Amino acid sequence: MRRSRPTPESAPLDATERRQLDTIRRFGTVGSLLLLIGSLGAGAAPVFNPVFRLPVLGLFSRMTTVALAFAFTGVFMVVLAWLALGRLARPGRERAVSVPQMARTLAMWITPLVFTVPSFSRDVYSYLAQSEIVNLGLDPYTVGPAQALGLNDPLTLGVPTIWRETPSPYGPLFLTIGKVISWATGDHVVMGVAMHRLVALVGLAMVVWALPRLARRFGVSPVSALWLGAANPLVLFHLVVGVHNEALAIGLMLVGFELALRRTPRVDPDGPFPPWQRGELLAYAVGASVITLGAAVKIPAALALGFLGVMIARRMGGTWKHLFLAAGGLFVVFAVVLSACSFGSGLGYGWVATLNTASTVKSWMAPMTALGFGAGWLGVVLGLGNHVDAAIAVSRFVGSVIGPVIAAKLLLDSFRWKLRPLTGLGVALGAVLVFGATVQPWYLLWTAVPLAAAAGNTKFRAVATAVSAVLAVAVASTGTTFDGRVFVLPYAIMAAVVVTALALVVVRKRIPRGEWLPGRRVTATTA
Repeated sequence: MRRSRPTPESAPLDATERRQLDTIRRFGTVGSLLLLIGSLGAGAAPVFNPVFRLPVLGLFSRMTTVALAFAFTGVFMVVLAWLALGRLARPGRERAVSVPQMARTLAMWITPLVFTVPSFSRDVYSYLAQSEIVNLGLDPYTVGPAQALGLNDPLTLGVPTIWRETPSPYGPLFLTIGKVISWATGDHVVMGVAMHRLVALVGLAMVVWALPRLARRFGVSPVSALWLGAANPLVLFHLVVGVHNEALAIGLMLVGFELALRRTPRVDPDGPFPPWQRGELLAYAVGASVITLGAAVKIPAALALGFLGVMIARRMGGTWKHLFLAAGGLFVVFAVVLSACSFGSGLGYGWVATLNTASTVKSWMAPMTALGFGAGWLGVVLGLGNHVDAAIAVSRFVGSVIGPVIAAKLLLDSFRWKLRPLTGLGVALGAVLVFGATVQPWYLLWTAVPLAAAAGNTKFRAVATAVSAVLAVAVASTGTTFDGRVFVLPYAIMAAVVVTALALVVVRKRIPRGEWLPGRRVTATTA
């Protein structure tokens, strides 16, 4: 590992900038509150919606367009507040937000979101149904909610129709946690959602703990890492509001990476390579075990073990022998911990056969699926027949090859000291997921969060900022396209734009202005 130059420390904000920070915090908090209110009628509510019967608050569930306007206004305000906060958290700035100030800002924005109706996705209801299957002693990897619980079960009714017949694609650790939640809450949907959201918040807390530590280790501004990797609107909307288990998987992956490196000495390509430090091997084992626990939630976390192995091999001397030794040791840890999770849960390795469950959805958001759609429809236009399904199958197969090949190339570059391993991990996860059969907005977080702690150049920060902001506003909070009621979205969005513009007029003199991003590289680069 090449020694990183320390990141220059910025001075504290002055009085004017502290007032600007207060304005940004309040602007984002108001946005979170509006999203909370809008979710009462425009969230992905359960079939038996308890909000419907509440006085006053129940009105929103009867006025979808109004509720959606509230939700979109909240989304726009949170995204704009995040962009403005980025101006004060920009690395290389003379005065910047401190880590405690960033943490307090994040807490202010998250607090209202903890009480929202699940929004942007209905996946949490699948979590509840699959967890109940485990609680009943059945195998969630062979039966879906409809067969195991029945079509009229309250938990089955909350699951999107397309997933009611499919087995679970989630790892044994996550379903074991879900089993405990199901045992404690039964078929009480609201309490079940609250418990799963608590699990997501624990995962987010892990991310907040690990990011600044990893950022310092790789010579990146910890405040900038927290801004991009934890305060990111995609994190707030899809991990906190949407209650996705990516929060726990990514959190365990990052914590494991940090724990593994705590005893690792910094070395250069030409050495010297010091002898093993006290507790170093134990740190590697503990870190690899925690990463494996993340893979037992969602399997992409396992890729972190490859890049951790590269770092260990480089620390040992950087030869192929060292690489094979590190890989062998980590594989033993991975096999032992994953087997303990699989057999200890009573579920075995059935989850391996269901990892591609999500591929049953054919979405334009997945580039390889979109390519298949385009190729198939072109054949229809040219009179060659309807071969859309075949074209999608071929393009997905190509993607399943391209993604791992890119990941392998990044592993090799990291081993040859051409790339930071954590940077390679972020890009590799992005390649595997983007070229996969299904892509969702929150999948970007597998890439953005690790890179926030390792990639310190302005180009990456600008691209990640733009993509995050666009994807954050691209999905309606209901998680539906409003087929048959296409007027709902335009009216809601227009109302939200007007209200957000008025809010900006009110605060325009009290928010930082100027360039959102610096024009030059702002942090040290290390391999």
